Amino acid sequence: MPDSDAPDREQNRFTARAARYARVGANVGGIAARMAATRMFGGGDRAGNAAELAAALGGLKGPIMKVAQLMATIPDLLPPEYATELTKLQADAPPMGWAFVKRRMLAELGADWQQKFAEFEHKPAAAASLGQVHRARAHEGALLACKLQYADMQSAVEADLKQLEWLFAIHRRMDPAIDTTEISKEIGERVREELDYEREAKHAALYQHMLADVAEVKVPRAWPKLSTRRLLTLDWLEGTRLLTHKGAPIEIRNVLAVAMFKAWWHPFSRFGVIHGDPHLGNYTVFARDDVPSGINLLDYGCVRIFPPKFVGGVVDLYRGLLDGRDDLVVHAYETWGFKRLSREVIDILNIWARFIYGPLLDDRVRTIADGVAPSEYGRREAFRVHQALKEKGPVTVPQEFVFMDRAAVGLGGVFLHLDARLNYYRLFNEAIEHFSVERVAERQNSALVAAGLGKP
Repeated sequence: MPDSDAPDREQNRFTARAARYARVGANVGGIAARMAATRMFGGGDRAGNAAELAAALGGLKGPIMKVAQLMATIPDLLPPEYATELTKLQADAPPMGWAFVKRRMLAELGADWQQKFAEFEHKPAAAASLGQVHRARAHEGALLACKLQYADMQSAVEADLKQLEWLFAIHRRMDPAIDTTEISKEIGERVREELDYEREAKHAALYQHMLADVAEVKVPRAWPKLSTRRLLTLDWLEGTRLLTHKGAPIEIRNVLAVAMFKAWWHPFSRFGVIHGDPHLGNYTVFARDDVPSGINLLDYGCVRIFPPKFVGGVVDLYRGLLDGRDDLVVHAYETWGFKRLSREVIDILNIWARFIYGPLLDDRVRTIADGVAPSEYGRREAFRVHQALKEKGPVTVPQEFVFMDRAAVGLGGVFLHLDARLNYYRLFNEAIEHFSVERVAERQNSALVAAGLGKP
């Protein structure tokens, strides 16, 4: 039978989308106009405009806030005043009320949805920009984490990504040293993927396969019969927040840092897969015999699967910097898709590469920052790169490179918080021992098939 309510629902979606365009566009557009005037005539209050922009985006409590947070973590994408303000945005949206939750759960699992759980807590355990998590219990007794997506997020995401062009227009007007075209494309693809909870369930299965032999990292199972494209049910993993261990003895902090390192580098170096959202809220700490022993990896929405040759570029650049082999360095950048490379541009890119790879090139026990104040970590290098690109650029950042760089910086931020002291050189060389592009391709194909993702 035809759905007589479909036109009304479509009109409601269109109305909501139009209203969102208007709200975001008016707020961001007005600020953009003032920023353009500041750029043209000088003076102005960049810090004040930045704070106003953060308030305009944060007030929406939706996908645009997630995108803004993401942009703030990509080095040098926005002027520093804007990056600083956007990093303050919190991914805590007002939760849906119980009546709303019941309607959404009925839409996902049917009228008898409550009978499919032994228990389902009314109050959410967490709320974020795209959905909220409820604690539940299966009839088999297992504790569950049910992530329920907010209504009409598809329309909201499309509206927000459209308005994202305002922010990129701001960047292009103020500082065209970096071409943001590919960055915009990559952000759009990854945020859209985060709406597909069936894909996220397969990502969780992929990580279970890749980290099966890594005792320091726990990955939850998905529950397919209690999941849909907009509802994801995983094992509930008990744990404490990572930052509660900042004051723990150095031995504990080192154990947690090693677990973080393996959770990130093991899948990438062996399977060509990264967890692209190293946000502190995506990890908790589990204990064995009351001793913090590793991390729970909780969120699989932002996962990036790379061609094996891209991983080869990462290893080539490392070995080129380590051994002073310019041929490997150039080959790595070309493998990643950087174009129009001159000697001057390569030297500029190497400033940032030596910063990112620095701890991995240094065969000794050290902190990640090695004496640099956390608030200044990476800023000097980013400034030098930016100033140099103004003269020699613009440089188009390849699409695949965006989340690799962002995740590496985010992972470094976790190590900064833990103030761990490790030999990162040895950890990395263990990860790439016996590395070959062919071996990564073989492992990746096997893992993707096992997780139901097929071949890349």
